[in-house]
Amino acid sequence: MRILASLPDGNLFAFLPSTPPPRDPRLPPPSTSPPIPVPKYPPKEQKPKSRPNPAFKLPHRHTRYYKPVNRGVIASDGDRGVTIGESGVSYRLPGAPFEFQYSYTETPQAKPLAIREPAFLPFGPPTMPRPWTGKQPLKKSKKKIPLFDSFNPPLPGKKGVKHVEMPGPFPLGKYPQEGKTREDILGEPLKRWEISMLVKPLLKDNRQVNLGRDGLTHNMLELIHSHWKRRRVIKIKCKGVPTVDMDNVCRRLEEKTGGKIIFRVGGLVYLFRGRNYNYRTRPQYPLMLWKPAAPVYPKLIQEAPEGLTKHEADELRRKGKSLLPICKLAKNGVYLTLVRDVRNAFEGSSLVKVNCKGMHASDYKKLGAKLKELVPCVLLSFDDEQILMWRGKDWKSMYPEPPSFSNPVDLDIAGDADGSAVNVIPKCHVGGFIAERKDWTPSDDPSQGTIRSSPKMISLWKRAIESTKALVLDEINLGPDDLLKKVEEFEGISQAAEHSYPALVLSREDGASSSMAEYEDGSQSENYDEDEFYPEDDFNDDDEFYDSDSSDVVPLGSLPVDHIAERLQRK
Repeated sequence: MRILASLPDGNLFAFLPSTPPPRDPRLPPPSTSPPIPVPKYPPKEQKPKSRPNPAFKLPHRHTRYYKPVNRGVIASDGDRGVTIGESGVSYRLPGAPFEFQYSYTETPQAKPLAIREPAFLPFGPPTMPRPWTGKQPLKKSKKKIPLFDSFNPPLPGKKGVKHVEMPGPFPLGKYPQEGKTREDILGEPLKRWEISMLVKPLLKDNRQVNLGRDGLTHNMLELIHSHWKRRRVIKIKCKGVPTVDMDNVCRRLEEKTGGKIIFRVGGLVYLFRGRNYNYRTRPQYPLMLWKPAAPVYPKLIQEAPEGLTKHEADELRRKGKSLLPICKLAKNGVYLTLVRDVRNAFEGSSLVKVNCKGMHASDYKKLGAKLKELVPCVLLSFDDEQILMWRGKDWKSMYPEPPSFSNPVDLDIAGDADGSAVNVIPKCHVGGFIAERKDWTPSDDPSQGTIRSSPKMISLWKRAIESTKALVLDEINLGPDDLLKKVEEFEGISQAAEHSYPALVLSREDGASSSMAEYEDGSQSENYDEDEFYPEDDFNDDDEFYDSDSSDVVPLGSLPVDHIAERLQRK
């Protein structure tokens, strides 16, 4: 810094040359071209503009595509077509046993108003009137892959071949037979010990078919047959919205697959393929390549629902905000008792609310649509992820109306010899029952006696009559002695019906042989019915439960082992 200060003007660049030094003429001139030449491409040839196919521009479900439709065929190509019917959008193919749908259980009963995409069949060629945009198919393999045949399966130890389940089970001396109809494939009804033999190994098995919010879809039919290739019974686990109406799910499963439901508990369904099932001759359906867009249905929530004005509907919605929900539904739960709970709640209140917080919006809206059809009821709102329902003006109670009688009340007076009243029992004929009024006094006017009963009491009375624990008196004008006689007779009948048991005949000589003959004949076994499902406890016991007489009540001391024990005690 001292050196800079000693300079006269302090400018370091004052003595630099103002012009660059002269260039040496012996050097070559500098090149102005870039080191790497720029490539020149020929101009692109413009292809003639072709009209785009509408199949390549399938609109998304959130686009503004909206085409009103009516019932009937909306698109057809020969024997193939798309139709609108009672079951929504269905697809018709030549030779198909029924019209195909995306979901066979979760289709609303309301009439569709419009579609959100052009009417195309969601199947591969040649059933689809649109160009195929997939990859080129692979070349045909030179290996000859044998078809799976359940009647002639491959050997168990064969390398590279998985296990194929044989048909059955069959009684001794019977063999599988080719069948074309559902009855021929199912064969004879399964006996109870056969059902337990088939179901018990699957109770703790993880191999199952999951049925979710879309219900029984079209592609699940082929999935079920692929499970039947390895096992005679498959386990189907149902969760979510379809479990509200499990009867419909079971009915559709049997109708579309041709199988038979042999056991059902909660959301689990066990589907039997049939005694004479053959995987090689199974019905084969084309697979859907994408999920079709759902059509447009009428709105579930209306400003003025059925039988209400807008002001009345708003008033009910305002009251529903302070109403407590009857239950809270979990996501992907099993809602078997939801319809019954809503019906019971309508017995005490005209408004019912169900809490659906945490569920997807489409799930609780589908639940509302199902409750509207099954209960039935009127939907008011889905606010705050809760379903608010009104029972409607045409609502009728599940229980019969309590009868009202204004007949004079009869009095039975038992007195002493001097005529003084000792006991007064007011009686009235209420639906054939004898009812006693606790709040009645002799000073009340008998002509003004009116007796009412709740619907719950009426149902309890009916149940008591069916179980022989109550008696209907046709003659009400009975004296004390006749009434006491009736009561004593009924007491003996009710005790006999409650404590009686079937007779058991034992024979030391041929008792064992006769019981074995009855077992082989099958008279002791129970055949499963169309709507009969056995409880889960029957399959959880570790003991053998193949004998159908295990549920009968056997008196103590009547078994052969009891007689042997008695003899040993005497000795």
